[in-house]
Amino acid sequence: MSILIGPHRVGREHPPFIIAEMSGNHDGDLERALQIVDMAADAGAHALKLQTYTADTMTLDVDREEFRISDPKSLWYGRTLHDLYEEAHTPWDWHGPIFGRAAERGIVCFSTPFDATAVDFLEGLDVPCYKIASFENIDLPLIRRVAATGKPMIISTGIATIDEIDEAVEAARAAGCQDLILLKCTSAYPASPDDIHLNSMAVMRDRWGCEIGLSDHTLGLGTSIAAVALGATVIEKHVTMRRADGGVDSAFSLEPDELRALVVESDRARRSIGGVQLGPSDREQGALLRRRSLYFSADVAAGEVITPDNLKSIRPGLGLAPKHYDELLGMVATTAIERGTPTSWDLVAPAVDAARRADG
Repeated sequence: MSILIGPHRVGREHPPFIIAEMSGNHDGDLERALQIVDMAADAGAHALKLQTYTADTMTLDVDREEFRISDPKSLWYGRTLHDLYEEAHTPWDWHGPIFGRAAERGIVCFSTPFDATAVDFLEGLDVPCYKIASFENIDLPLIRRVAATGKPMIISTGIATIDEIDEAVEAARAAGCQDLILLKCTSAYPASPDDIHLNSMAVMRDRWGCEIGLSDHTLGLGTSIAAVALGATVIEKHVTMRRADGGVDSAFSLEPDELRALVVESDRARRSIGGVQLGPSDREQGALLRRRSLYFSADVAAGEVITPDNLKSIRPGLGLAPKHYDELLGMVATTAIERGTPTSWDLVAPAVDAARRADG
């Protein structure tokens, strides 16, 4: 079984579906947004994702404590929610040009809607799938509205409890979602690898019977590659042109070369999992010649005893295995043997047998 998103199949028999998340890294510049589309396509990402909201559809323009980011460790400490979302949002009139550039470059483009008006708007752009953000996975009316489109849904789990994920999955499927992907996600920016707990993905797959993946806010590629090794079929990473340029999400976003490496290395990780293989594969048969084996290291006359002076364990591997070394010592050659000849049982015989043949 697999899920079709645009031209791409998502499933364990296919390369990991790599989503490049633009978020607010366009820095309020449409040309930069289009450059990110080109960068993602050049890097080989399968999809570019936007976020569709306005500051007013996300929150209220109120400067009270609960509307201000109060965590000193946050990248956005001290800012009001409305101010942050005003800076980070992708203007809705940019969506058309961005979707158009993505189509020209052959990369899937879709978005995360944050309310019903965003879903209606995105339906007009014929998006191939939808993403539900971590903090919106408890918004069951939004989930039902998205599921009613009949398109594949990707839901980030974030801080949701098992019961809350149960509710989200049930709402999606009851409202018409046939193709569901759940992403393990840690809602910290950036996230520490110590807080990711990738082993949770197996539980997610078994409990909800769907494809699973990772929305990765850690720095670097290690966590994403490990997730693929543990069965993730979708990887989402924030991307930017240059972290040094700043931007609301730039600190934990991938640059072009890193995104390209993620595409390549995640598929290598997936292909490396394979099945159970002990012993040489078909492609390793030639490597058997590079093993050590027992060779005659000096000329041996017929009837001469095999000793450490004329027997040696060396490469290549055409002779008897080194485990037979002690057995061969003390035997005698049944014929003249040239130096560099691989050992074989028809060239030697026990000393008693050789003596009997000589007497007979």
